[in-house]
Parts: sequence; C-alpha cells; structure tokens
Amino acid sequence: MAAPALSAAFLASLVEVVEAFTIVLAVGTVRGWRPALIGTGCALGALALLVLLLGPALTLIPLQALQLVIGVLLMMFGLRWLRKAILRAAGFIALHDEDAAFAKETGALQAGDSGTASRRDWLAGLTAFKAVILEGIEVVFIVLAVSAGRGLLWPASLGALAACALVLALGLILRKPLARVPENTLKFAVGVMISAFGIYWTGEGLGVSWPGADLAIPALAALLLASALTLVAAFRERSVEMTA
Repeated sequence: MAAPALSAAFLASLVEVVEAFTIVLAVGTVRGWRPALIGTGCALGALALLVLLLGPALTLIPLQALQLVIGVLLMMFGLRWLRKAILRAAGFIALHDEDAAFAKETGALQAGDSGTASRRDWLAGLTAFKAVILEGIEVVFIVLAVSAGRGLLWPASLGALAACALVLALGLILRKPLARVPENTLKFAVGVMISAFGIYWTGEGLGVSWPGADLAIPALAALLLASALTLVAAFRERSVEMTA
C-alpha cells in the first residue's frame, strides 16, 4: 500500500509544484528573489503547520466514517482532474502552457509596477505566498487523504517532498518555466490514481470487501485508465465527424 500512496502523492504534488514554481519564478524574475523566497517560505511554513495539526486530528475520527468522507472527496477531486485531462487530450479544451502562464504573470507584475519599493516587494511576496499556499493546500489534502487511517503519512509525505525537490532542482538549473514537463499527461495519470483511491476508500467506508485487498487499487486504476482512453478516442472521432 505504501508504493501507491507514495506515487500518487508524488505525481499529484509534481503537477501542483510546477504551477506554483512558475508563479514564484515570475515574481523572482520581475521583483527580485528576496520577496519571492520570503513569500514561498511563509507559505511552506503554514502548510507544514497544517499537516502537523490535521494529521493527528484524523486519528480521532472513526476509521470507517473517515474512509467514506475521504473517499468521496478524492473521487470528486480525481474525477475533476480526469475530466479535464480527457477533454484536453481529445482537443476540446486547450492544453495548459507554463510558458504562457509565466508570460501572463510577469505581465501582470510589470503592469503593477507603481508605488514605493517596499509596497512592490510586499505585493510580490504576497503573490508568491498565494501561489504556493493555494497549490500546496491541494498537495496537503492529497497527502492526508491517501495516508488516512493506514499509517502512510510518511510515505505520502516523502512522495510530496520528492516532487518539490525535483521541481526545485530543475528550476535552479534551468531558471525558466518547466514547459517541457508533460503536465497534462501527469494530470491524466493523477486523475486516474486519485479516482482509484477515492473509489477504494469509498468502498471501504461502505463496508465493501475488495478482492485482493489493497491490490484492488491498481486494478481500479487500470480500469479507469482504459475507460478514459476509450472516451478520448470516442471524443476525437466525434470531433472529426463534426468538422468533416
């Protein structure tokens, strides 16, 4: 069970960290690295505190009720990602572009280049803080959700930290948006894995006895992946017929 939890947390965190990194990079490029790093550091501190507070609190909730609530939330979360990934893969909505997001953010920061230096630094730090805290909350939720009730907080946290370290290392080396990271493909994979966890936890909460116990998770993921790829092919065929 540790491997699926670690990999799900790693992939989901990788997507969120790339998006947060793009905004922090824009802040550092336009306003300087001091406000960018201060905002990022404050956000990471707040997220760490959130994990320390919520992690032990989850142990106070009855396991079956916790599994049901977490399972439903994970399904809602994962299926939302999977839906968007299917529509992107089928060409119905545009692919996410980190270069475009970087250009948009730097443009917004440059357009607001008024006021005193201290005010500009404060706004820049707040921009970095907001980006990291918003993306980070999703990471925290996934880490807590995939580890709830099974003593897997450390493997899931390790997956999230590994994703952060990887993005940070690549960012320091390249110093540009990580546009080559196949983010939309990652979102497809994350949507499948998180949805599989959600279905599994929901079943556990409802008292379902899964064949193979934890081995049901990769089986559910494979079924979801096959269904999603079938939908992509069907949507693409439908799109071709509509444009013909």
